[in-house]
Amino acid sequence: MVEAGLYLIPCQLSDGPLDGVLPAHNVEVVRGIRHFVVESLRSARRFIKKCDSAIDINSLTLDELNEHTDLKNSAAIEALLDPIDRGEAVGVISDAGCPAVADPGADLVAIAQRRGYKVIPLVGPSSILLSLMASGFNGQRFAFEGYLPVDSQPRQARLREMVRRIERERQTQIFIEAPYRNNQLIADLVNHLPARMRLCVASDITGENQSIITRTMKEWKVAKYDYHKIPTIFLLFE
Repeated sequence: MVEAGLYLIPCQLSDGPLDGVLPAHNVEVVRGIRHFVVESLRSARRFIKKCDSAIDINSLTLDELNEHTDLKNSAAIEALLDPIDRGEAVGVISDAGCPAVADPGADLVAIAQRRGYKVIPLVGPSSILLSLMASGFNGQRFAFEGYLPVDSQPRQARLREMVRRIERERQTQIFIEAPYRNNQLIADLVNHLPARMRLCVASDITGENQSIITRTMKEWKVAKYDYHKIPTIFLLFE
C-alpha cells in the first residue's frame, strides 16, 4: 500500500505502450491504491488493467467525478476523500492526460488542500504542455482557453480578444474543439484571423499518427488537412 494522500495519476493521451509515456513508479502507485475518483469508469478500468492485468478491478472503489456531477453537493464530493482520514490513499484519473488540469478533478484537489491532506502529482503527459513545447510559440506567457463558443458572434468576439492578447502581451493562446468540428474550426480561423497569424495544430499527441504543424493562416488556407474526429489541440501566436 502507498502512503495516505491524494494521488493525481496521469494516463495516456493515445493508445500505445505505457512505458513510452509513463514512468514505472506510476504503475507501482496504481497497484497500491484501492480507492479511485475517475472521470470515466470505462476508461479508468481500461487504464488500470493496462497498468497491471493482475489487478482485481472488482475489489476497487471507483467513483465518478465529471461534468455530470452535481458540484453543489459538496458533502458527497468531500466524502470521496474520506479514505484518507482512515490512512488510505485516493487516486484521481482523468479521461486523458493529467488530472485536475482542465478537468473536474481540480475541485477535489481544492478540498484536499483545504483539509490539509498530502497531494501528490505524478509525472505524465499533458497535451497542453507537449503541444506548446513543439509549437515554436512563446512558452513564457500562455493561456489555455478550453473550448471556444459554438455560436458565431461570441466565437468571433473571443478570437478578437485572443488576438489582442497575442499582440499586446505576447501570450500564446491554446484551445480545443470537439473532434468532429476540428476541420470547421480551422476554416473559421483562416477566414477571420490575420493572414500573418500563426496556428499550430497538434493532433494524436504521443500516438502513432502524431502530427504537430505550425503554419501561418495564409499557409493553412491553401493546405490540405483532415483532423476530423482526431483528438487535437490548437495554439495561436504571431
